[in-house]
Amino acid sequence: MRATVRSRWSRTPNWRSEHAAELQKPDGWLALAGLEWLQAGENPFGSAGDNKIHLPASSPPHLGVLHLDGEKVTLNPPAAGFPQGFMVQGQAAQPQELHVDPDHDKNNPRMTIGPLNVYVIKRGGRFALRIKDAKSATLVGFHGLKWYAPNEKYRVTAHWAPYNPQKTYTIATLIGTTYPAQIPGSAEFNLLGKTYRIDPILEDPAVAKLFFVVRDTTSSTTTYPSCRFLYTGFPDHGLDQPGELVLDFNRLENPPCAYTSFATCPLPPPQNRLSIALPVGEQRYHE
Repeated sequence: MRATVRSRWSRTPNWRSEHAAELQKPDGWLALAGLEWLQAGENPFGSAGDNKIHLPASSPPHLGVLHLDGEKVTLNPPAAGFPQGFMVQGQAAQPQELHVDPDHDKNNPRMTIGPLNVYVIKRGGRFALRIKDAKSATLVGFHGLKWYAPNEKYRVTAHWAPYNPQKTYTIATLIGTTYPAQIPGSAEFNLLGKTYRIDPILEDPAVAKLFFVVRDTTSSTTTYPSCRFLYTGFPDHGLDQPGELVLDFNRLENPPCAYTSFATCPLPPPQNRLSIALPVGEQRYHE
């Protein structure tokens, strides 16, 4: 049995290649090419120099106008009308108010033309246009990811202690904004003879996934300095009951900010800043 376990851990896990494939999608994090904050009033965007928001040179000179009025963002056409091929959620662009969720972007309408994919986001009460380009230098120049060798010692079973009621923490980000995050409980685990406790974020109650933002002492040498991410399923008895939760630190991955300066990544809360080295998972990308 031990030989079987050793063999399993010596193989390169499939999820590593899946993680790299996700990054390299035409609208993945490596395609991120800009983050432009909107100002009140008119925000014309396109590749021409007279726009407030400048898009890659391959884009149409004038793509559209984003009008910001308080909490409302409206897409309007430029003087010559929307260019041919400009789509909003797969439909030909029309003047419309754009739905924008705070801090989560899954439901925000995507505006596309050619290799370009842009959408409005909201961070800390401010609105910005996120720009993704399937021909971005970061995506075209992708040179592979670096990983520690898998180590079964860093796959641990944690005790899950629910918070009843669930807590809400204020999470800081690398760009200086904050947002409220739902914290359903804590995971307490023993590693190398010491006990630690970390708290996950529940991003979507309808999806059985917990999101840990963690930093350990390898951040000063071999891993991304700000944090790494760890995703898990729900505990064995659900979120509301004590139970067990598997934490496989071999699956620690870099946040989007490790690859591009245009991402807005959360920072770990104090309880997730560990005084131990986790020499597993993904290493620094640019070194």
